[in-house]
Amino acid sequence: MGRTMLCRLIGTALVAMAILHPNSAASQAMLACAQRADIVAFLGARYSEKLSAVGQLDPKTIIEVFAAESGSWTMMITNVSGRSCVILTGQKWESIPALPGSKA
Repeated sequence: MGRTMLCRLIGTALVAMAILHPNSAASQAMLACAQRADIVAFLGARYSEKLSAVGQLDPKTIIEVFAAESGSWTMMITNVSGRSCVILTGQKWESIPALPGSKA
């Protein structure tokens, strides 16, 4: 239960930061919405980004991170109807492997 609340808090904080601080130096905030399949196809074709991480914000919303080997990344939220909104984009994404035996 504690981890679920922490994930919700982090997700809410990320969405709030994207809306309240659109000129962040580390990333560019944007709110572009479309059907999930269309955004996924665009990210793959234009930036070679693939799904890298996913988490549930609440029973009706997930957050997804798409990343490319070049380091570009996109974070979006998707609701149960399949509508997605890009909330953050950036560069220099690094995937960190989990240590053996750790539960992240």
